[in-house]
Amino acid sequence: MNTAETLAHQVIASFEADEIERIGELVTEDFVDHGAPPWMPPGRASYVNTMRWLKDVLKIRYEVHETLAQGDWFAARATVHGVATSEHLGFPATGRPYAMETMHLYRVRDGLLAEHWGVRDELGALWQSGALEPPAPPAAFLPVASLPVEA
Repeated sequence: MNTAETLAHQVIASFEADEIERIGELVTEDFVDHGAPPWMPPGRASYVNTMRWLKDVLKIRYEVHETLAQGDWFAARATVHGVATSEHLGFPATGRPYAMETMHLYRVRDGLLAEHWGVRDELGALWQSGALEPPAPPAAFLPVASLPVEA
């Protein structure tokens, strides 16, 4: 297990144990979360505050499926389970649960996590939680069984 993998697993374990402040010990002072909303400033304190908000407001829980580590890098595919209790994406809070597919990439510098990239299926989470109605499929994508049969 490389340093990035060890630290990333410690972030997840701290998050799951509701020891959010401990996450600050695992990231650099100038930590950059490239997946954060544009109004969130970089830095350790901002990342810890974001993680606290995710835990307290959205009731987030991580289910890690696969991981990959190489050099200063660590990647994970995970499902994030949460509850739509915020209007932060511009849609109504429904109070309904969702399971959102995610990918995470961390980079280490000087023995601490320095950067994070997160890719999330937020559209799928909005559909699952009922905050946004999924569109009907185009006719061209309807199952073949529903198309008329030629004689």
